[in-house]
Amino acid sequence: MGLNECRECKNQVSEQARNCPKCGAPKPWQKDFKGTGIDWKSQATLLGYPLIHIAAGRDAKGRLRVAKGIIAIGQFGIGLITIAQFGVGILFGFGQFIFGFTAIAQFAGAIYFGLGQLATGHIAIGQLVLGNYGFGQTGYAKYLWSVKSKDPQAIGFFKLLWYNFQEFLGKS
Repeated sequence: MGLNECRECKNQVSEQARNCPKCGAPKPWQKDFKGTGIDWKSQATLLGYPLIHIAAGRDAKGRLRVAKGIIAIGQFGIGLITIAQFGVGILFGFGQFIFGFTAIAQFAGAIYFGLGQLATGHIAIGQLVLGNYGFGQTGYAKYLWSVKSKDPQAIGFFKLLWYNFQEFLGKS
């Protein structure tokens, strides 16, 4: 087991060290270490942001990679359209914890339309909902259709929404 110099702090470290004991750099003995995971950006850009940015894992300094682009895909993402475990989708987001104008997620924090286990938005559909029009097991909404609350305006709204969705798909 030999010793090498850490690429970050120049401390002597073992070739088997996962992190430098002094500065914490991952795989400190690898001079060309670029991190773990993926960090890919399309060459096409819009307003200075990559059209598509896919990022996951950690960079060479051990920091989490965050996808930032018009379309952001990764564990963490910020974009107009985001697919991520944790993210902000300004227009639309899909993932586990998503915030945005519209969101489909386990926790969907949306301004207009949220669909998820916990959903917020003007229109919220899920197990626990918070919004103006809510459809779920339980929640708080001005017009709520739930197990205990059967507001006629909510029922009419969601039936019309469902009809329009089916018509959009060509199934009515």
